[in-house]
Amino acid sequence: MAADSRRALLKQHFGYDEFRPHQEAIIANALAGRHSLVIMPTGGGKSLCYQLPALAMDGLTLVVSPLIALMQDQVDGLRANGIAAGFINSSLDNAAASAAGRKAQAGQVRLLYVAPERVAMPGFRRFLETLDLRLIAIDEAHCISEWGHDFRPDYRTLSDLRTLFPDTPVMALTATATERVRQDIVDQLRLGDAPQFVSGFDRPNLTYTVRPQTGTPAALRELLDERRGQPAIVYCFSRKETEELAEYMTAHGHPAVAYHAGLDAATRRLTQERFIDGAVPIVAATIAFGMGIDKPDIRLVVHYALPKSVEGYYQETGRAGRDGLPSDCVLFFSEGDRAKQEFFIQKMTGDARGTAERQLQQIVDYGRLTTCRRKYLLAYFGDTTAGESCGNCDVCLAERQSVDVTVAAQKILSAVIRTGERFGIAHVSNVLLGSNLQRVRELGHDKLSVFGIVDDYDRSGLRRIADGLIEKGLLARESGQYATISVTGAGRAWLRSRENLTLEMRVDEPAARPERRSERTAPAARSAGAAPDYDAALFEELRALRRRLADEQGVPAFVVFGNATLQALAAARPTDRRAMLQVSGVGPAKLNQYGEPFLAVIRKHLNGAPAGRDDTADTLQSLPNRPANDVENQPLGATHIMTQRLLQQGLSIAEAAHERGFTRNTIMSHLERIVVAGEPVDLARLLPSPERVAQITAAMKAAEGERLAPVKELLGDDYTYDEIRLVRLALQSETAH
Repeated sequence: MAADSRRALLKQHFGYDEFRPHQEAIIANALAGRHSLVIMPTGGGKSLCYQLPALAMDGLTLVVSPLIALMQDQVDGLRANGIAAGFINSSLDNAAASAAGRKAQAGQVRLLYVAPERVAMPGFRRFLETLDLRLIAIDEAHCISEWGHDFRPDYRTLSDLRTLFPDTPVMALTATATERVRQDIVDQLRLGDAPQFVSGFDRPNLTYTVRPQTGTPAALRELLDERRGQPAIVYCFSRKETEELAEYMTAHGHPAVAYHAGLDAATRRLTQERFIDGAVPIVAATIAFGMGIDKPDIRLVVHYALPKSVEGYYQETGRAGRDGLPSDCVLFFSEGDRAKQEFFIQKMTGDARGTAERQLQQIVDYGRLTTCRRKYLLAYFGDTTAGESCGNCDVCLAERQSVDVTVAAQKILSAVIRTGERFGIAHVSNVLLGSNLQRVRELGHDKLSVFGIVDDYDRSGLRRIADGLIEKGLLARESGQYATISVTGAGRAWLRSRENLTLEMRVDEPAARPERRSERTAPAARSAGAAPDYDAALFEELRALRRRLADEQGVPAFVVFGNATLQALAAARPTDRRAMLQVSGVGPAKLNQYGEPFLAVIRKHLNGAPAGRDDTADTLQSLPNRPANDVENQPLGATHIMTQRLLQQGLSIAEAAHERGFTRNTIMSHLERIVVAGEPVDLARLLPSPERVAQITAAMKAAEGERLAPVKELLGDDYTYDEIRLVRLALQSETAH
């Protein structure tokens, strides 16, 4: 396929004029029938790498993803872009799964999403052999590797797909993979010498900070006070902690919700949607939250407790600042936090335990760093950065001063020797500070000459000096579960020499304020495609409209338009379809489905009308999903009365829309408002045939709810949303009367 044709598909279905780095080469490789390994950071556009080839090829693209809870969202998003897609997973009953399978066999879908557990079933493999598979995409491919941070045994069975479909190209994708994990992915999937497309891991707009303390609600509150109202994710260790923190933050003026795997699916979905849409700015979550989140403006990601691995930490922090604007990643770090993780590691056996211990040690090493944090992260993934300073982590931003630490260093080295060189700096500090801890007394260390001889440094200060002594080679620290420190030969020689010692020590206040940091990262932000200046008031109006449209269709808000596209619309402020089509993120499919309501809001805004009083923004409410008494006693507006008169005159929905210059969706919303208000209208005349009404009614009962998308999924493309809405409205009208 020629480059021009690929770009035409990109604009038509995704609304973009240009590919992101590496996307076009990856797509061309897939269209040529070759395998590939794609390593692309969160927000880099991995999904498009297999979605666009699916449009350009005949046959079916199989997408293997562990994200069962998000498959519906991904499929809804594709359908909104005019792409036929489906999924088969445990959320579907047998009838729905069979229907989805028949569509795939009939060639009615281009992409089929499945979970790895499904692929492992012999019956499902036999089903796959009946399909015309042209591409196999394996998302979150690091899960196949025992060396990765999220190994899942069911992923190992995916290698059987290579045997079943030896001539079908495989595209393995992940956001985080070390060189060792990459090689393991290649070996497990038998990809041979397939090209590896590795995007740069550096995110220059992210500031990495470690706070050397256990996370406390007060410390977290301080962070949020500095960024009031800005979107933030707080990653917690346990489900209980998410709920306690969400309650605490809300009580202290920072509205927050909890998210964890123990919540029911409906609650998790609602929490996710409220966060994405900006209804609530903060989520306190376990690591179950984040994958597939389309929210580019997250300004802060906090790890309230120690993560399990560097890979997991990098992936989770990567959800910040996907719009390219300056954002912060803060880790609360305490040596004692590792005990929480070690408790679970001790229950593991064999290689899994060894891998978990190694990964935990690596994130502990990150927390202890006295050198550039970005450099450590990039080196971990085999990437490099020029120079010793990134200029945008707490280590590189901190002011430093030369401090004479001769006396304190002598005391530390002496205490290490006198306690037997078999303890960590935490215990040595307790001895030097004269701690009354039982452990110190049991060991008899309260009787040593070094007990209680330090009164000019606290534990944090002693640790910083000890880290400096390790860098100087005067102390050595053992890696592993118990990080004991010992005095090196150079350290003993220095003690005997009585020479002075000066260290470059950090001062508490960082060298750069947030505004200076923003100025420094502005070029990077622009290169990352950050949104231009936009009309904030218009953005809020567009966001409200998006929420109503999403509620009406029973899909997440980002399926309609992502925040970046809303910002671009609020910046460009198009007033006709041609101009709107030029906005990044708006393609013909989205334009046809949503263009008119958004254009109506923009036109009204430019004409100076009060926010929310235009025909679409005022009426595109999900009325059937709200209590009827909210509106049933309120008089109809002039726009509703005009629509009512046209319908009473015998016009169809389409004819009324044409007469008034509105979309069918707007007229349907007017009709819902009219019926809920109890005003007369001949609804029976507008309904489809009795047979179709019966089919829709049965599907609604099977879907066990009033959301449109599940009903449409059961009925298929032969039925329209208008028909479903009309039947739903008729049923609700019968119930009300």
